Amino acid sequence: MSTAELASSYAALILADDGLEVTADKLQTLIKAANVTEVEPIWTSLFAKALEGKDVKDLLSNVGSGGGAAASGPAAGGAPGGDAPEAAKEEEKEEDKEESDEDMGFGLFD
Repeated sequence: MSTAELASSYAALILADDGLEVTADKLQTLIKAANVTEVEPIWTSLFAKALEGKDVKDLLSNVGSGGGAAASGPAAGGAPGGDAPEAAKEEEKEEDKEESDEDMGFGLFD
């Protein structure tokens, strides 16, 4: 990780810890106060845009949680007759047949 990325990350964490909004100007001010001279303004802009509207503390507390896993079950607008699970099973069977290496005439260790 470069010095610019580290400085921007630490400045964003400082702002979040103080409960302040993360903006490019505030990041630049903190980086200048820390006497880090090799940070181009593009880095602070990127970090500010990436963290815009996000709670940094919440991001840190959910680092190891795995994030947005797909929900299992029919979609909200699914068919009322229960056809969705059967259709999904049929699609899975078709995909398995297409992805099979047996019909190609060679194996992994041939």
